[in-house]
Amino acid sequence: MTRQPVPMKNVLLLKAGDAANSVRLSVGDYEQWFLRTIGLSGRRFDILPVHQGAPLPKDAKGYDAVMMTGSPLSVTRREPWMERAGAFMVEAGEQGIPVLGVCFGQQLLAEQYGGQVTRNPNGRETGTVEVTLSPEGRVDPLFTGLPARFAVQATHEDVVSRLPKSATVLAGNANTANQALAFRPNVRGVQFHPEMPAEAMRAVILAREENLETLAREKGVPPGEYVPQLLSGITPTPLAHRVLMNFLEHFT
Repeated sequence: MTRQPVPMKNVLLLKAGDAANSVRLSVGDYEQWFLRTIGLSGRRFDILPVHQGAPLPKDAKGYDAVMMTGSPLSVTRREPWMERAGAFMVEAGEQGIPVLGVCFGQQLLAEQYGGQVTRNPNGRETGTVEVTLSPEGRVDPLFTGLPARFAVQATHEDVVSRLPKSATVLAGNANTANQALAFRPNVRGVQFHPEMPAEAMRAVILAREENLETLAREKGVPPGEYVPQLLSGITPTPLAHRVLMNFLEHFT
């Protein structure tokens, strides 16, 4: 009996920003982290740098999924490309195409669906952290095979501070209540970075060392202590990549 070939999945990856030069030189840019984590077997990726004004397709038909990366930019400082990309993702979701926004991507989706994004009152979350699934998250296909609590890489100053009426919280922690959200049956967002390896987290912290130390001093942390503490806390997050794989396996 001849085995039928597995159909190729076409994924549109919207790139929402560029990593710092030092990060790109050492561990690559945002889209490369996604490709390395997911792998190319059975999948074809179209990468659009929408933050640079790359034109979006007329619609997302023909794609099996749409994903958006994180960004050093802020949803709170709206630019025309953000409006276009956000509207495109919502339209794709309404057409039944699976959509996943990561970090900035989740925040943009939240605003497009009627929520609000603000600076995190609990301060920047950076480093290896743990998130806990909500009761809804424990049964959501995005987290199939994952324990109720697991480690992830995170780096963000903004958070979804007011949920859209349609959204359901799937995961959170003490710093950020809305670590993962369901916007529609086929539309998801995560505030953390399932695509980010430990070495990328280290590179990002080193690239932002000066700013991180400034923030720490403002909170009364003695000079020279905060960044070494963050670096020493970085650990591999072998379960986090399952979020991306689950999205592509269970939603497409």
